Order: sequence, then structure tokens, then C-alpha cells
Amino acid sequence: MSSTETDYSAQLRTADLRVTRPRVAVLQAVHDHPHADTETILTAVRSGLPEVSRQAVYDVLNALTAVGLLRRIQPLGMVARYESRVGDNHHHVVCRSCGSIADIDCAVGDAPCLTPSDDNVLDGFVLDEAEVIYWGKCPQCSTATYRSQP
Repeated sequence: MSSTETDYSAQLRTADLRVTRPRVAVLQAVHDHPHADTETILTAVRSGLPEVSRQAVYDVLNALTAVGLLRRIQPLGMVARYESRVGDNHHHVVCRSCGSIADIDCAVGDAPCLTPSDDNVLDGFVLDEAEVIYWGKCPQCSTATYRSQP
């Protein structure tokens, strides 16, 4: 077992999940492909475990997200994406042209790094996370747009 597989096994045990080949493979795939959609993760997992079913990958993604080993994000108009960077309340920037996603560190303080301007709207809620998605064009798409203009 490689040191990376050992690390993933330890993460699973810490989360009180049984260590299985599909769970380790999904953790590896998400780690290797940040902000990947389910199809990308399935393809990556099947490269090492060709017999794994689509439903098994969905089930593993749900289980790993439920225990906090993965984070599921879904920017407006896009399919769900998964990442292994969890617990730090970071945000994302999404390219309007190609759909690429990158991490943006939290602007200030600890989670949640943003608070509502009117605490009265919370009505008893205890905040633990703020999710911000910045939209724009990535360097490649903004350069391509600039070059294609007359």
C-alpha cells in the first residue's frame, strides 16, 4: 500500500468509515482532480477499478461528503463538483466561458468569514459557513476574447 493510500485509509478510519477500494479510489480521484464532476471522478476511479459501478461512485461521494471528507459545490447552472479541500471555508471563482473553477481563500477571519448585515434575519440560526462564488473569465478565455475582437 502506498503512503497516499495509507493516508486515505487513515482519513476513512478517522471518519468511522470502513476502508474499501472504491472509497480510497474516489478520495484519490477527487484529490487528483479538484472541482471534478461525477463523470470525471467515475472515469478516474475506473482507470484503477474497472468493475466499479456508477452507483457505487455516487454512493461513495455521498458518504464522503456526509462525513466531511469531501465538499460538494454546485455553481448556478453547473453539475455538482467535488473537492477534497474541506473545513477552511474557502470560496470559488468560476469562468463564465469554459466553466473552470479555482479556489479563493477566505477574505477575512475564521468561518464563517462573512456575516449578514442584519442579524435579525437569522432568527436563531447559528452560522458555520459562508459560500461565495465569484464569476468572470479565466486568463485563457479573457485573452481569447480579447484576441478575437476586431
